Amino acid sequence: MTQPPGWGAGGGSESAHRALAGLVMAATVRIHRPEPGYAPDGSDRGFLGSGFFVAPSWVLTCAHVAMAGEGRQVSVVFKPDPGSAETVVEGAVVAAMPETRPGSPGPRGGRAAAPGGWPAPDLALIRLLRPVEHPCVYVTERPAGMFGGGSVLYTGWTAGGSGQLTRFSGRCQVMGTFGDWAEDDEQMRLDGDRMYPGLSGGPVVDLARGEVVGVLKSRSDGTTGGTSIGLERLRTLPVPPGTVATESDDPYHAVFHAHDRYHADRHTSPVGTERTWADLQRELGAGAGRALSPQQRIDLLGRLADLPPPLSTRSLLDLLNELPDTHPGEHHAAPRGWRDGLGALYDAPGGDSALELVLRYCMSALSAERPYVLPSTPDAEEALWQWVKRIAEDRLSRKFRHELAGIRYNDRHAAGREHPLVPAPTTEPARPFGAPFVVLELEPRGWERDRYDWRVGVARQSGEVLPVAEDSRGTSPDALPARLAAPLAEAFRRCDEPDAPAVLQVVVPPALMDLEVDAWRPDPDGRPLGVLRPVVVRPLHRGMFVAGGGADGAAGGAADEGTDEGADEGGDEREARWNRAMTVSMQAAVVDCEDGMGVPVPAAEELRRLAYETVPVLCRYGERPGPERAAGLGRVLEAGFGLALWRRGAAEPAAVCADFHRRASDEVAAARTPDRLPGKIHEWRQGVHAGRTETYWSAGVAVMYDDPHQQIPGHGDYLEAP
Repeated sequence: MTQPPGWGAGGGSESAHRALAGLVMAATVRIHRPEPGYAPDGSDRGFLGSGFFVAPSWVLTCAHVAMAGEGRQVSVVFKPDPGSAETVVEGAVVAAMPETRPGSPGPRGGRAAAPGGWPAPDLALIRLLRPVEHPCVYVTERPAGMFGGGSVLYTGWTAGGSGQLTRFSGRCQVMGTFGDWAEDDEQMRLDGDRMYPGLSGGPVVDLARGEVVGVLKSRSDGTTGGTSIGLERLRTLPVPPGTVATESDDPYHAVFHAHDRYHADRHTSPVGTERTWADLQRELGAGAGRALSPQQRIDLLGRLADLPPPLSTRSLLDLLNELPDTHPGEHHAAPRGWRDGLGALYDAPGGDSALELVLRYCMSALSAERPYVLPSTPDAEEALWQWVKRIAEDRLSRKFRHELAGIRYNDRHAAGREHPLVPAPTTEPARPFGAPFVVLELEPRGWERDRYDWRVGVARQSGEVLPVAEDSRGTSPDALPARLAAPLAEAFRRCDEPDAPAVLQVVVPPALMDLEVDAWRPDPDGRPLGVLRPVVVRPLHRGMFVAGGGADGAAGGAADEGTDEGADEGGDEREARWNRAMTVSMQAAVVDCEDGMGVPVPAAEELRRLAYETVPVLCRYGERPGPERAAGLGRVLEAGFGLALWRRGAAEPAAVCADFHRRASDEVAAARTPDRLPGKIHEWRQGVHAGRTETYWSAGVAVMYDDPHQQIPGHGDYLEAP
């Protein structure tokens, strides 16, 4: 093995090593057979082995651990810290390397299993089937074959012969390798500490550099030591057939783009005081070769992850071969993503030339052909260019900076390099204009504020609403799902078309804007209502929000005499905004969060300065007290917006906001026009229910859809029932 200068350099204090071990242990999980095999008391019943969170909602472990589950289903159990309660999440094995153990029976039987363990690379990726908050490890972007030896930390879970599962960590020395990387069976040899059953699948961490370099595969037949698999073997995951149209189409890019954004978002956020992986890497004295500090590296990787991935491994190798002093073909596993290409540069000659090489690589990434383009791609390219300029201005010559500016100018003006800004069409088409929809109106009783009168109707193209059922005796919120199941089912039956479920518009007062009608289950054993059809919210009497909802944060009550006077004043503006959004692609704007910190929703006059095609997004809505929530949403309504998107539950940790902002912006732009937004939220909820990690950002999201061309009649204006 070679040892490039700077790799494994550093060392750090014992305090930094303990803090590093804490970060690793927090992200280490144990794998069980699916419930009821999992034993909540911590016993080893159903226990298969260890693993670790490599990216949000993704676990990496050994194939022989993951594939011992049932039907590629497992339970993932973790504790973020020793004193916290355990969390259990179901997971599905998305990929295993190899998929079957050689000699094992196939789908129709076959040979008996061959003796010995599961062959290398023995890696598996597990996707969580619901969104949960958890920490993630930092994974090296270099091949393990470049690791020069030294001490490593390994962690996992084991019963250790006691029958009671417990966390375990230890240290070993890298003694070398055995096997042949060309035959896909190279493994690192570890020795110096005893390893127990159950540790397989846990992370192996380079103590000098503070990054995960491998997965613990096996323990030695002797008294100490075992073997580890380098994480670069994941680069050989099968490339999906056909055209890659989104990041989620390729598990490799889905995992490592999410990994790099996760660490960049947390390190660059001004909120929070906890030490990040980059902080500890700095304390250890480690760096990204000679060119970048740990902080600069993590920032750059996050910006590269915002770009679409390289078109192919071949195109990335061609790009690297055009750079001076690089030999990407010599690495054990060819680079597949932007992070891999960056890691291939770290052993280049030192001095300013090392940094120049990294910046030339970034310029090549900016001009590379894209497999697809997102609405956010131009902004991502500009953000990377600004990073390149800033780093060059701080450390490199004026001549080199002038060269970079020329490259950027030529790239921007090259023929055919203008991105098509029209996003790919949403997978669910818009409902035809005038298609009937179902209206559920809930109104609080004046003398019983915790009980609601309700009406269910079918809205027709003519603007009339045909009543289906109503109840003015007062229903408690807890009783609403069961009481409304039959009336809603009848209304849906009158509207639904094959493969085109009708939209449900829930018309509610301010106190009920957080009512999760989309989570109701018409059939107790069935899917949630929001998975079955589009469910959106619209305000009952816009004046109830507007009156008294000024910048001081006070909540407003209903307009005088129950009139909708506030809505009348803003009706023309609302219609103008809606009409503009129907002709120009919508764009999202987060209005209550800046740099991960919650801020008050601006006054209506300030919101009115936003472009007419803007969809306000409220990131921090769910964490504010009720009156503040109503006041903030009231300002949005007063400014004439008929569309808005917000998170109903308590907001996630501040550092996570960046991904919510990023995803909301892309998805709103992809919807293009207001009439497609109900279909989009239906698509998101279906994705969350199906366990598609790319949709987890939208868990708990609500959409206000107040179409001025589809007015809801006021109380008493429904047609008489036939």
